Amino acid sequence: QLQLVESGGGLVHAGGSLRLSCAASGFTLDYYAIGWFRQAPGKGREGVTCISGSGQTTYYSDSVKGRFTVSRDNAKNTVYLQMNNLKPEDTGVYYCAGKAWITNAQAMCVDGASRSEWTDYWGQGTQVSVSS
Repeated sequence: QLQLVESGGGLVHAGGSLRLSCAASGFTLDYYAIGWFRQAPGKGREGVTCISGSGQTTYYSDSVKGRFTVSRDNAKNTVYLQMNNLKPEDTGVYYCAGKAWITNAQAMCVDGASRSEWTDYWGQGTQVSVSS
């Protein structure tokens, strides 16, 4: 079965850290740009950070720049999202998504946020809750 599986969500206090993982099953991530998207209650989907297939280009939304770091280990077929200095407004369901042959990380985040059908794969999501 071809799928992306997120893990690592949870409940933390403001200022805390979490690391999310996005693992591919049934296919290799080598040629896939991967994006992390979040959706908070009552809000639209936001492209938080994206990384190209090679890992050479990344994009961060202004809301997380300097606090979140995306990385990938293609040998482990996994992409990571390190989230530091978490804030209550970071609360939401975090999804990873993949699209093949995308070298522009910003395009991955912008188009993936506005058109869910644009990506090839979506994970099931993992809840991140940050208390004040």
